[in-house]
Amino acid sequence: MLLALAWKNIWRNKNRSLIVVLAIAFGLWGGLFSGGLMVSMGESMVNSAIDRDLAHIQIHNPRYDENNDIKQFIPDPEKVFAVLKKEPDILAFSARTRFLGMASSATSSYPVHITGIDPEQEKKVTTLSEKIIEGDYFVTEHGISIVIGKKLAKRLKLRLHSKMVLGFEGLNGDLINIACRVVGIYKTESSMFDEMNVFLNQKYLFDVLDTQPIYHEIAIRSPNAEVVAALTLKLKKQFPALKVESWKERAPEIAFISDLMIQYTYLFLVFILFAVLFGITNTMLMSVIDRIRELGMLIAIGMKRVKIFSMILLETLLLSFTGGLLGIILGMGTIAIFSHVGINLSVFEASLESFGSSSILYPVLPAEMYVILTILIVATANIAALMPAWKAIRLEPAKAIRSY
Repeated sequence: MLLALAWKNIWRNKNRSLIVVLAIAFGLWGGLFSGGLMVSMGESMVNSAIDRDLAHIQIHNPRYDENNDIKQFIPDPEKVFAVLKKEPDILAFSARTRFLGMASSATSSYPVHITGIDPEQEKKVTTLSEKIIEGDYFVTEHGISIVIGKKLAKRLKLRLHSKMVLGFEGLNGDLINIACRVVGIYKTESSMFDEMNVFLNQKYLFDVLDTQPIYHEIAIRSPNAEVVAALTLKLKKQFPALKVESWKERAPEIAFISDLMIQYTYLFLVFILFAVLFGITNTMLMSVIDRIRELGMLIAIGMKRVKIFSMILLETLLLSFTGGLLGIILGMGTIAIFSHVGINLSVFEASLESFGSSSILYPVLPAEMYVILTILIVATANIAALMPAWKAIRLEPAKAIRSY
C-alpha cells in the first residue's frame, strides 16, 4: 500500500517529476557512453600493444634491459624452447634477436630498435604481417631485406625498394654497417613504434654477425588472456635465471592507463550522480512543501512518523530508479550497438596514434560496472531523501493544518 501511494505521489506533478527522471536518464546515458569510449580506448591500447610486439609474456636475459646490449642474449635458448613447446597454455612463441642501432638513408639518420625475426613464427605471435601497407612481409628477396614503419620511412625519406644502412655494434665490439633493401612498409596504431622499429630476417642477421643463432627476447602468446598471470608465475619458477615478465610487468604504463580509464568512468558517474542529487533533493523538498497540510493531517489522524519517513524515502527511490533504469537501458543499448559497428575517430587519428590506440573504437563496459552503478543510484536516492523526509517528520500537525 505504501509503495503504491509513493508511486502515485511522484506523478502528482508530472512535469516536475518527468524533468528529474529525464535529467537522471540522460546524465547516466552520457556518462555510460563516454565511459564505454574511454574503456574501449584503454583496451585498444592494450590489445594493440600485445598484437604489435608485446605479446602476453616476454623472456629476457636479466641484464638485457640495462642498455639493450647485443651481448646480453639468452643463454642456452634450446632448453627454453623445449620447455615452452610442452606448455599447453602457450599458443605460440617467437624468439627475436633485438638490439639498438642506427638507421641511415642518403638524407638523414635515426636511432632504432633492430629486430631479427623468423617471419613464420612471428606471424603466430603478432599481427605485424597484417599491417603492411606497401610491399610485402619478407616475400620479396632483395639482398638483405628489411621491413620498416611508415613514420620512419617518412623521416628518412625512404620508399619501397629504397636502400638504407643499418649501423650497430657487433658481438666483438666492432662497428658493423649493412646495406638493406626496403621490401615492406608497415603502419600500426602507434606512430612511436613505427618510427623506432625495423625488422630483418634472422638468417641474414646471423650471417652478418658471424654467429650461431642468438636470441635476446622470446615473445609468448597465450590462447587465453585469463591464464597469463598463472603462466607467468609458472615460467618464473621454471627459469629462475631468466627475466620472465607478463605484458603488465613489461609495459606497466599501458596497464596503468587501461585501469585509469575504468577509474575515470566510475569517477565521472559519481560526479553525474552528485549533480543529480541536488535535483532530486530539490524536487522532493518541493513535493513535501506542496503537501504539508496533507502530511500534517496524516500525522494528526495517527499515521506514524516512521511511515511518513518511509513514504518519502520510497518516493525518492522510485524517482531515482525510474530515471536510473532508463539511463542504464539507453546506455547499454547504445554501447551494444556501437560495440559492433564501431565509432570512427579517424579525424583524431594522429592524436590517438601517439597513445597507441586505434582510430576505430568499440565501446565496452565491464558487467560489474552496471551493478556498482545500481548501488550508487540507491545510495544517491537515500541521501537525497534525508532532508525532505526529515522536514516531513518534523511537522507539527496543528500548525501544518492551520498554516497551509
